[in-house]
Amino acid sequence: MATDHSDQAVAALARERVDHRFKGLPPNAEGLTVGELAAERRSLFTGGFTTPVLALSAEALEHNLVAMERYSAAHGLAFAPHGKTSLAPQLFERQLAHGAWGITAAVPTQVRIYRAFGIQRIFLANEVVDAAALRWLAAELDADPDFRFIAYVDSVRGVELMDAALREAGARRPVDVVVELGGGEGARTGIRTEAQCATVADAVAATGTLRLVGVAGYEGEVPKPDGERVRAWLRRLTALAADFDAAGRFEGVDEVVVSAGGSAWFDAVADVFAELPTLSRPVLKLLRSGAYVSHDDGHYRHLTPFNRVPEEGELHPAFRLWAQVVSRPEPGQAFLNAGKRDAAYDLDMPEPQLIRSARDATTRPATGLAVTALSDQHAWVTVADGTDLEVGDWVGLGLSHPCTSFDKWQLIPVAEADGTVTDYIRTFF
Repeated sequence: MATDHSDQAVAALARERVDHRFKGLPPNAEGLTVGELAAERRSLFTGGFTTPVLALSAEALEHNLVAMERYSAAHGLAFAPHGKTSLAPQLFERQLAHGAWGITAAVPTQVRIYRAFGIQRIFLANEVVDAAALRWLAAELDADPDFRFIAYVDSVRGVELMDAALREAGARRPVDVVVELGGGEGARTGIRTEAQCATVADAVAATGTLRLVGVAGYEGEVPKPDGERVRAWLRRLTALAADFDAAGRFEGVDEVVVSAGGSAWFDAVADVFAELPTLSRPVLKLLRSGAYVSHDDGHYRHLTPFNRVPEEGELHPAFRLWAQVVSRPEPGQAFLNAGKRDAAYDLDMPEPQLIRSARDATTRPATGLAVTALSDQHAWVTVADGTDLEVGDWVGLGLSHPCTSFDKWQLIPVAEADGTVTDYIRTFF
């Protein structure tokens, strides 16, 4: 849900001046506003951009936004995409315009960014026990009665810390919380047993500063996840919601929140949430997948549930990192001027996809090239015998893991298929 404040804050990004802070942008654009540079519709390849430069596909972004909007609607799911993927308010605005209920955050710092851009519904998929953050949150909730905020709880001690901080802050509105069910022994955060969940719920009920509104968790943390294990855990989550409801734990709330869903198992979430029995009040079935917005050419290309249900849609990779061949010191070896500071490398190496010739500007598939390692500012590329690759050529790289791609770039050109840059996405990492 967006507001006029949100629209104004996002629009103000176009008034920021282009300068040395933003790598890859044309040096001769310094002093222009971002909006003025976008209006020039420069070519990514001939418009003065310097390598390395990361670009997002305009067509792929729009396709992915529509795909998840349709999927969520078809399965009766509300959608709060995880904003940590991009931390880009312009993309949040587009996600909300495509039907998102709100935006998910991971830490209070991200909540502050969202609020600066007018986001009115925020789901914090994490525990928050920081007294300073809770004081700020109490003031934010008290100042805006339309601000909807939900956070995880997974321990009695955490509830006690939240309660103490909120009481000290003089909070007038209770903070809505959901009990987090953990994925199992050895998983990340979350309560391990249903009995412990009830104990934490009792602790919430004993405060005057917190209000229990539902249950949640992350199926991606189920040990050795497969379709059977993930669905079994999701059925534990929905059963927990039904048990809490039968016990009267949701008295006084307008709707029960049941939330799960990363980018690898949202089909399982849709299936199991559809089985949820009727409760005493409406249920907000909240999906939180975030990586879909840009998708990728590695990790999520292999994991996306659309591989299992292709009839329900598909996602397109939106990232391409363009780097330049700066050295061919040995036969079979080349170096590009992009490295760990520019490309995600925590899951897979970048994938060479295209070569753009420095001699004649023609583009061809990057057959015969492979990235084997990254230094801080260099990509190590093996070159197969007979592959035409010269110093000065541009190489287009597909990337794996959106979350660690966005965070290396503060201002990212959005380019159409022919290379025309139509917009710039500002990130706030």
